[in-house]
Amino acid sequence: MDKRIGFGIAWVVATVLAVTIGVVAVSTAGASLRGRGPVGENVGLREASADSTPGPDPTATKIRERIAGDWGAFVVECQGTYAYGIRTEPAEEKGWRIVSYEEGPDDDVDAVFSNGRNSVDLEVFCNAGRPTVAEIERNTLAE
Repeated sequence: MDKRIGFGIAWVVATVLAVTIGVVAVSTAGASLRGRGPVGENVGLREASADSTPGPDPTATKIRERIAGDWGAFVVECQGTYAYGIRTEPAEEKGWRIVSYEEGPDDDVDAVFSNGRNSVDLEVFCNAGRPTVAEIERNTLAE
């Protein structure tokens, strides 16, 4: 009977340890995927020491792309790893409007489009200097 209690305690300890490690790993990976990368994290620091913080490389090639869907389009330009939201083009003929968008420069830029109960949140980052969709989140509000 004492062996069973020992095995039970060991199993509980191992389970708690495994869950804790999993939660920490997912939280860390999730934070980096949600735009808290090297550029996004240091916004306050950049404002405090604007003279010493490096910006976009002025010699880096600028690549501009138009990301489009039924909601309209978001024009994004990359200069190295820095993204710029250039403009939005909501599909007004379908009732879409722009709620907000981020101009950058940042490691990613976002745009939010709305059509009554529906919204689309678009996140774009620079992958090898080219605008790349990180996430398109579609939401529908309940009536």
